[in-house]
Amino acid sequence: MISKILVPTDGSKASRKAAAYAVDLARQLGAAIVAVSVIDKRLFLGQTVPASKTPKNMEETVEDYLRDVAGGYLGEIQKLCTRRGVDVKAVTRMGYPVEEILGEARKSRAHLIVMGSRGRSALSATVLGSVSYGVLHNGKSIPVLIVRG
Repeated sequence: MISKILVPTDGSKASRKAAAYAVDLARQLGAAIVAVSVIDKRLFLGQTVPASKTPKNMEETVEDYLRDVAGGYLGEIQKLCTRRGVDVKAVTRMGYPVEEILGEARKSRAHLIVMGSRGRSALSATVLGSVSYGVLHNGKSIPVLIVRG
């Protein structure tokens, strides 16, 4: 029985489509959603974002800026869940996306991962390091449903 669905999001069109699919599925099954956004720590090293580029118009670290952005992506899923009457928990994690998504799936005891994919070939996914490809091939104990973008 599926009672908890993990939905990773990066704000892309593909992840928004997957989130909508997951929320509809959760509503039909009476399941809850765990929405997760992962900040890839490899992207920054103590850098700052200029005040003109931030919502608060204050200089802030890249980490803080990315946390705000991730919160916005998660907020979209939370609103969708609220409108559809689905329980939701939002989580922001930092680290390597594949490991963090699978770690959160285990921690939250998710029965299914629903995520978007841009639809790259297996070869380009291997070369470019597709997150959906990594989750699909490393998450052997949790079923993964890929929604094409």
